[in-house]
Amino acid sequence: MTEMDHTAPANKTPAEPRKPRIALMGEFSAGKSTLSNLLLEDRALPERVTATRLSPVWITYGTKPAYREDIDGSTEAVTLDQIQDIPVYDTRAIHVSMSSEILGICDIIDMPGISDPNMSPEVWQRVLPEVDAILWCTHATQAWRQSEAAVWDTIPDEIQQKSLLVVTRFDKLNTENDRKRVLRRIKMETKGTFRGIFPIALIEALASRNEPEKWQSSGAADFTNELIDVIFEIADKTGFALKPAPEKVTVRRVRAKNDPAIRPV
Repeated sequence: MTEMDHTAPANKTPAEPRKPRIALMGEFSAGKSTLSNLLLEDRALPERVTATRLSPVWITYGTKPAYREDIDGSTEAVTLDQIQDIPVYDTRAIHVSMSSEILGICDIIDMPGISDPNMSPEVWQRVLPEVDAILWCTHATQAWRQSEAAVWDTIPDEIQQKSLLVVTRFDKLNTENDRKRVLRRIKMETKGTFRGIFPIALIEALASRNEPEKWQSSGAADFTNELIDVIFEIADKTGFALKPAPEKVTVRRVRAKNDPAIRPV
């Protein structure tokens, strides 16, 4: 029994076990779509709608047809080819299923870019209470803008402390001094509000799935190892049982610990 269970009213029904929910957030063109492709090893949406204004896209494991969840809780089937026609402000989330291995251990929620002046924050704030942790993408060449910091200040502390800051396109910084300078500034300005900061060359990581040395040098190995730790810790609290398994899991084949793969029980 958890500490929360001890303090709950005797007649309160315990929450059902559920998978951890990991949100992808950041400004437009910060690398969210590329990070999603890296984690899922596939595209969740048609390529042509990558930069389209959308409601949060909630991605789960399975083969269930896509559907739209209205803000009133009702649902209706949708076709991803027509996803651009889905009304943003009347839609709480677009639910998509995929047979991606990482989705066996967590749900991924791809949030809309925060920097669009024509989209109210309410679009993603509706879903935020159901998020356990955030992977926040920031572009290395203009990392951690004031607009990002302002939004991050509104995120609850319990989510911040389980979240990872992904510094994308790190390979675009030309010198080692530039890389050190950017990371030093980010650490100072985020003031410990992330569990960890991970610089990644996402394109290099995508191209090195089966090349351990390049996967490591891209920064993806350290990031995905930490993400697995986060997922395990959240699963302990949500009651979703995970254990080591002999088969490989997408995130990641380069696992430094003795649990090279995991799966839901």
